[in-house]
Order: sequence, then structure tokens, then C-alpha cells
Amino acid sequence: MVFLRIILFPLSLIYGLLIIVRNKLFDKGLLQSDSFDVPIISLGNLTYGGTGKTPHVEYLVRLLKDKYSIAILSRGYGRTTRGFLLSSKESTVEELGDEALQFKKKFPEVLVAVDEKRPHGIKLLLEKYPKLDVILLDDAFQHRYVKPGLSLLLTDFHKLY
Repeated sequence: MVFLRIILFPLSLIYGLLIIVRNKLFDKGLLQSDSFDVPIISLGNLTYGGTGKTPHVEYLVRLLKDKYSIAILSRGYGRTTRGFLLSSKESTVEELGDEALQFKKKFPEVLVAVDEKRPHGIKLLLEKYPKLDVILLDDAFQHRYVKPGLSLLLTDFHKLY
């Protein structure tokens, strides 16, 4: 384990430097964040997995679905497809990824879409469904190409920041 840490440490420094440069490009406006006329709620975390993003998305759906027209947009981790895909009752885990399919099965009345390019996915959702009231972005805290109206940052209960 120590050996692995020693080998990976230089790579983590390079990765950290790239993230700093990327964030500076956004801060200076050289990379653009898109804003939209519909409220966007972004859920994310600072750690890898285990913070309860999926249950929180489901909580927000239950909280909002009776009063608002909502959509969930996910990257679609683990899927074999690419680009924008709107879920249907026939969708598979290979098409959507496991979390997006879980959302669709639990909430069949809610629009669930996947797109690795979040601004593109939001634009297509709004073109097809202009009466949407809110879009939930799953696992999108680090995704700066979209400027959300609200970001919910989750953390591991046992490792609070």
C-alpha cells in the first residue's frame, strides 16, 4: 500500500495542477459556464462515492414532483451509449447506467435523461420540454460548464469537512 502511494503521489500532483489551471480558466472567463432560464439544482460531493447523492436526488424528486415538472440529468456512468438519451420504460442499464435507470424505475412519471455533456443535455431537455420547472443534475458539483442556481454538496457523515 505504501509503495502504491509513493508511485501515485507524483500523478496526484499533476492532476491537482491540471484542476487548478482548469478552475482558473473558468474563473477568468476563458472557459464558459452556461446559465439557463430554468432552475438547476446540482448535487455533488468532494469525496469518491458513499455520500448519498442518489438518495438525495430521490428525496428531491419526492419533494418536488407533485408541484413541479422536473427532470433528472445524469452523466450516465457505466453505460455503453454516448450522447443524449432520454429514458423510457424499455431503457436498459447498458443504455442509461445504473443510477439513471434506478431513477426511472422508481419515478416513471419523471423525465430522466443522460448526457456526458451537461449543457447539451439541458438544452435538448428544454427544447423537447419547454415547460420544465426544474432540472436536477446528479453528481455535478465539479461540472463547471453549467452554472446551477443551487448546489448541494454532500459529505461522508464519518468524514465531515
